[in-house]
Amino acid sequence: MALAQPEPSGLLPQRTAPLRGGLATTACMETLQVGYLHAVAAAAGCSLSQPFPDNGIDWHVSHGSPGHLVDDEVTIKVQLKCTYQIPPRPPGRSFAFTLDNAHLVKLARTPVSVHKILVVMLVPRSQDDWLRASPDSLDLRHCCYWTNLAGHPVTGRHRTTVRLLTSRVFDDRALCEIMTRVGAGGRP
Repeated sequence: MALAQPEPSGLLPQRTAPLRGGLATTACMETLQVGYLHAVAAAAGCSLSQPFPDNGIDWHVSHGSPGHLVDDEVTIKVQLKCTYQIPPRPPGRSFAFTLDNAHLVKLARTPVSVHKILVVMLVPRSQDDWLRASPDSLDLRHCCYWTNLAGHPVTGRHRTTVRLLTSRVFDDRALCEIMTRVGAGGRP
């Protein structure tokens, strides 16, 4: 078996078709969205914890700041979803996403002591297109969008379609703004 040798530049030659592991695509999508959440939380200066058992909520995100009015540390609950069935960069001001009613009921409950948000990651169908790395950046393709579903009604028999605004990209700035609103006693 021949091993790839570095080119004169010191870089390994590019392969056209990497040999990927046999993990199910949905498991890979879950891992990718968790990596995205970790990156956003790190850039926002937030801590993460994973409830065990998760009971329908994937992550708790906490943000500490003496500027918060309600407490010096506020927490939100995050439910992650990932799909390739909605094209990255959806056209228009919003896109539709369908949730099982049991998930929606948990996310829509109001009033709550700890606010919840839904974060949906849109990825290309092919894993080859999920990320690009260079000496300057690591680009995850494509991105996550967030919404607060508090008070959203269940409208379907088993599943309900909700809408997420394309202007609500979930990044570090959005997370800081969410935490600032919650820290002031408001909603995400």
